[in-house]
Order: sequence, then structure tokens, then C-alpha cells
Amino acid sequence: MSDQMLKFVKIGKQTPSKRSVSDRKQDFKEIYDEFISKKAKEQSSRCSQCGVPFCQVHCPLHNNIPDWLKLTAEGRLQDAHELAQSTNNMPEICGRICPQDRLCEGNCVIEQSGHGTVTIGSVEKYITDTAWEKGWIKPIKIKKQKDQSVGIIGSGPAGLACAEELRKSGFQVTIYDRYDRPGGLLIYGIPNFKLEKFVVERRTNLLKESGIKFKQNFEVGREATLEDLKNKHDAVLIATGVYKARNIDIEGSKLKNIFPAMDFLIASNRKGLGDKVELFDNGILNGENKKIVVVGGGDTAMDCVRTAVRQKAVSVKCLYRRDRENMPGSAREVSNAIEEGVEFFWLSNPKKFLGKDKVEHVEVLKMKLGNPDTSGRKKPIIIENSEYKLEADMVINALGFDPENIPKLFNSENLEVSRWGTIQIDLKTMETNIKGVFAAGDIVRGASLVVWAVRDGRDAAVQIEKYLNNSHKKKEQAA
Repeated sequence: MSDQMLKFVKIGKQTPSKRSVSDRKQDFKEIYDEFISKKAKEQSSRCSQCGVPFCQVHCPLHNNIPDWLKLTAEGRLQDAHELAQSTNNMPEICGRICPQDRLCEGNCVIEQSGHGTVTIGSVEKYITDTAWEKGWIKPIKIKKQKDQSVGIIGSGPAGLACAEELRKSGFQVTIYDRYDRPGGLLIYGIPNFKLEKFVVERRTNLLKESGIKFKQNFEVGREATLEDLKNKHDAVLIATGVYKARNIDIEGSKLKNIFPAMDFLIASNRKGLGDKVELFDNGILNGENKKIVVVGGGDTAMDCVRTAVRQKAVSVKCLYRRDRENMPGSAREVSNAIEEGVEFFWLSNPKKFLGKDKVEHVEVLKMKLGNPDTSGRKKPIIIENSEYKLEADMVINALGFDPENIPKLFNSENLEVSRWGTIQIDLKTMETNIKGVFAAGDIVRGASLVVWAVRDGRDAAVQIEKYLNNSHKKKEQAA
């Protein structure tokens, strides 16, 4: 084994430094500084190169983490980049936004032994950002163009990953998306302080340079039906994601100034991209000088509270019905929010919204934790007569997302869905009940992580290629 490794006993865990709280609250720039080369090598050298790499096992993409850490420690960055890129279509994005504390880093062997995890995400980001800087990342070169085409609905991480993999195999690929920019959630859902938009744009621009066509402002069901796209292409992938907010169905939920999380985040992100956003400019979706209450405990809730802080809200409070240890979001993001002045009300759930025309107060119930529910987490139970009130000028609903009615939206009522409204697929082939139509990402599994969407997109590409190859053989045999 290289003498560059197993230095976790001598060298302690170190993450890239964060910008000061006072500075980062003033803008939407990413909060973590870049590793310098020396530190990236040093932190990579802490890897124990264990026989069973649990970091790799617990990564949805099964990234070959120990090997690219070893290559980084040896200064072989281009080799490290090529290895990281071989299993992940957007490592610089996953390095920034993956909840590493729950995945690779949370399962690092030296973390379990008390030495502190290898800072895998920061090294992954460093490797790929260096590759971009050095010009190692090039458009796809096609050895043999194929005349078969694939239409992909949705330009989020699942759609982009699938498109790239199919293009590498020479297929003609067109991505259809309802928004005016490609990237989906990566562009409009995730704030800049976690993922600056140039990072997404350079990746989608690379795909355009690789010959993938993008049709923006294209809404399936309006510009064309699913059947139209099926007739136009040899195969179709549905990768729309899930964006419909779950309702807070309590008294007062129809009052003004209660908004779904995505409305709030999209307005903020569009403003950051330089768009004219009427609802932001007139103050409706702008948190400035407001007392804001966010309901929810996942990563979307953390995006909302930290966005509100940067919009100069008077106060930002977060209600979550369980305790901090049982929050579904990244522990790192919760810590960042607390540093930035967000006030958390653990074991608290809204009972009703109060106000004449618009929300003025949230009446809150205190909770306690009972026995575990089907998710394995302890079930929150209401404490009787525990109500208290919080002032609120704006309430943001960040309780999660459900799928839209895709069959109705796409004018394809015969498309089968599950009892949750997600698209039903054959789990082996990823094909829907409509021949030649596949589905992947959150529209199949429900709201999940970007890294899982990338994994699903890659898996879908494999199955679509098999389908197209078989179709081509049948045509040749018939001829």
C-alpha cells in the first residue's frame, strides 16, 4: 500500500474553512472555501483504505471513494477525476449538496473508530473543480452516431444523467423541460449558498456542446402529448421530479402569506439569476423585514430558513414536530442554520394559523416522542393543553412534495401510477406500462436526494439502451 495513506492517526479531520457568519449572511455565495492542493492531499491521506469500504457501500452511486482518495493523496488529480467521473455524472454538484454526514462520511470506518471522518465531499468537489479549471473536462466525442433517438422529459439530475450516458453510446437525445433554463431543482430549488448556478450551467452547457438538444419552455400536455413524443422518438424517459407541495390542512391555511417552499425558493433563485420577479419585487415572496415561520425539518426547510436570513428577515423560526436528533435533513445544514441565527422550535407542530386576512400568528402545539412508527423514527404525540403562539408575517410550508397528476398533465390517462401517485414501472426494466416509455428519479421513488436521481438516471440509460438495441435487431431481422 502507498506510504501516502493511513495517516488518520497523525493527521486530524479538517474541513474547508467557512466564511464568517456575518459575511455569509450578507449574500448568497457558497459558504465553504475551497481546499488548497496541500490540504486536499493531506485529508485524502487520512483514508484507511479499509477492506470493506463502507463509504462506497453507502453511496447510492457506489463511487470508488478509497481509490480516488488514494490518487488525490499521491497528487494524481487527473486520474482521480477520471475515476470519480466514471460513476458520477456531476461529482462537483454531489460534493456540494449531498448529505455526506448521512451517506459516505457517516459510514467512514475511521469516523466510527473515533478519529473523525475523511472529508470525502470536500475532496470530491476539489477534484472536479480542479478538472474544470485545468480543462480536463471535454464534450463527449461520439465514435459512431446512431439514428435512434430518445426524448427525455425533465432536465433535472435524473434526466441529465440519463441523457449523458445515452449520448456517450451515440444516441440522439432531446430533453424537454417546462422551465426556461435546464437543471430543474438544481437551478431553481437549491439556493446559491449551497450550489452556485455557474456550477450547474457549465455542466448543462457541456451537454449541449456534446450534441444533446434542449427544448425549454416546453410543457408536455400543452405543446405535445406523451403520445406525440412517443411517436417522434424511439424511446421516452419521464424524469419530471415531484414538486407539488403537501398541504398543511389546518384551520387558517387559506390565509394570505402562507406559501409553498418551492414558490419561495424559485422566486429567490430567479432573482439571483437576474430575472424580473414581480412577486419578489413587490414584497410578497420577499422575506425582508418580516417575521418568518418555516414548517418542516428536511433539507428544503433548511434552504428556506437560510434564504430568509439572507433576505434580511426580522426573525426566522423553524417548527419541527420531532427533536433535533430525528430531523430528516442534513445535520450539517441544521448547524449552519443555527450559526446564522435561525431559531428552532423542536417538538412543535402548528395547530392553526391566525389572522383576519393574512397570517399574523401561528398557534403551536408541543409534542413528545412515543414509539417508533413505520419509518423507524419515534412517533410525535400531541401534549394536551400545550398551545402557544408565534408571531408571523409569512409562513413557508416545507413539509415535502407529492407528484403531480402526470397522466392528466400529459394527456395520457392510460399511464399507470402507484397508490402514491408516482409512476409505476417494471423495477427490472424501468419501463412503464406503455411500451418504450420509461421513468426514473423522484417521479418514481418520491422526493429524494439528488444523488439517487443521478443513480436512477444512469440505471435508466442502461435499460433504454438495451431496449433500443433489441428494437434495432428486430428491425434488421424483419428486413
